[in-house]
Amino acid sequence: MGFMELAKNRYSERFYSPRPIENEKLDRILEAGRLAPTACNYQPQRFYLIRSDGAKAKLRNVTHFHFNAPAVILVCYNRDEAWKNPRDRFYDDYCSGEQDASIAAAMMMFEAEEQGIHTVWVRGFDSRSVAETFGLPENIVPVMMLPMGYPREDAKPSEWHFIRKPLSEFVRELR
Repeated sequence: MGFMELAKNRYSERFYSPRPIENEKLDRILEAGRLAPTACNYQPQRFYLIRSDGAKAKLRNVTHFHFNAPAVILVCYNRDEAWKNPRDRFYDDYCSGEQDASIAAAMMMFEAEEQGIHTVWVRGFDSRSVAETFGLPENIVPVMMLPMGYPREDAKPSEWHFIRKPLSEFVRELR
């Protein structure tokens, strides 16, 4: 399947089968995140795999957006390793960590789809609560979660998935 077809077919899954994800597929998904481009190639992204019953019970305490997925990747970045631009006039002490982690998450999302694993991008949580619940070091910043698994037989994309604004609303040529 070509990338554009993959991008068009991928949708946010909220109805997962309890079937576990094979380790080989998880490894490929995580490898896609490791290979993601980052600012100055500093590679501050960090991934925490949540799939044991105990870890999933902790997850339910910090978000209800877990969708009972058999596995969740908590995508974070190391604040001490992210590129910073102190001269940006829009941002005080701009830090690339959130963008670096997001690029890695997107790459994992598409590799998961390639492997037949569905995902949903989740940002419905308090970062501090997640860090405290899972005992993350102070320099590790949670960015998003990627619940994933095989879809249930009755799973289908939301009607909203097919609604897209035209390209003309997104693109402006600068002169």
